[in-house]
Amino acid sequence: MKNWRTLQPYLLVAPQTIVLLLFLVIPILTIVAVSFWEFNGYSMTPGFTLSNYQAIFASKVYLTTYLNTFKFVGLVWFFTILIAYPVAYFLAFHVKTLRWQVILFLVCTIPFLTSNIIRMISWIPFLGREGVINKSLMALHFTDKPVEMFLFSDFAVVLAMVHLYALFMIGPIFNS
Repeated sequence: MKNWRTLQPYLLVAPQTIVLLLFLVIPILTIVAVSFWEFNGYSMTPGFTLSNYQAIFASKVYLTTYLNTFKFVGLVWFFTILIAYPVAYFLAFHVKTLRWQVILFLVCTIPFLTSNIIRMISWIPFLGREGVINKSLMALHFTDKPVEMFLFSDFAVVLAMVHLYALFMIGPIFNS
């Protein structure tokens, strides 16, 4: 009986440990191993080389890609926290009843009932050349022709990513 009690926690953890090993640890180790193989532009040859890692730090293309990635990460993080913190603060401290907190939080989650692709595509009617924003700017005589920067630009990428990730910041801030 004593042996069963000491073995029981390990048996409970065994299935998820096997799944993690099969679908997380082994693929990551495979990627690390393959990253040291030689690559000649169209095929990989098993062997050990550091040239892949040298190319990452020596190539201007990689450096530009990394800098753009960090730029977008910083911008999306900044604007997401700028939006998420006041929303979470309002839900936590200004909405008094739990019922209304739940209702308003569920309203925040409604966009997640559609796929990410649909949510990204839904920005086109607003940001496009014939979109709501451009039509409004032209109707108010702020511009003579449609503004091109709204769609297919860094602005659109940041806006769509903030829309995509805002709830993932509202939830933890609200709970803390």
